[in-house]
Amino acid sequence: MSLRQKVQDAWISIDDYLAGELLSDIKHEYIDGAVYAMSGASRNHERITGNVFAELRYRLRGKPCEAFNSDLKVKVGNHFFYPDAMVVCEENQPHEYYSEAPRLLVEVLSKSTRRMDETLKRRLYQSLPSLQEYVLIEQDIVDVEVCRRSEGWVSNHYFLGDEVFFQSVDITLTVAEIYERVENEDVRAFLLEQQSLQRDSHPI
Repeated sequence: MSLRQKVQDAWISIDDYLAGELLSDIKHEYIDGAVYAMSGASRNHERITGNVFAELRYRLRGKPCEAFNSDLKVKVGNHFFYPDAMVVCEENQPHEYYSEAPRLLVEVLSKSTRRMDETLKRRLYQSLPSLQEYVLIEQDIVDVEVCRRSEGWVSNHYFLGDEVFFQSVDITLTVAEIYERVENEDVRAFLLEQQSLQRDSHPI
């Protein structure tokens, strides 16, 4: 989901924000009393988030953890965000519309969200005791960045041809699966290379 426009300058309470979200057709993020409207996302953004969510949801079937898409909020202190995807492993989930204990959080970057995703959200998300991995995915190029608590939040980057191991949920996805149907120069070049390799391996 893309950011964003500040709705008003007046401070809004958490209770009023949560009540308002139930009635609103537009999603809003809440940052320390200020409310920001979320704008629509691109096709590539939706393809990536859909691919990641679908794979996580399918592979977690029958397991304690559960994948959620961008309709569920995450609460960090006095802030509420809509991550593009997350995995929650709480046995008891006390809140119907948000989680305070995600294990895995995924954000797809765009021009309007990059600064927030890479600075404020990164810092706040990594302060959550439950969080084990934070994933940032580019949409205009191919680059999957995974930061793991077990590795001191050091960034690991993955590209087409690589596999990404999500340690927090014991799931491996290929970068190609994450970028299925995405249209950008990196994906087009990769598909042409794969077609060339197939022709070479099956000469007429």
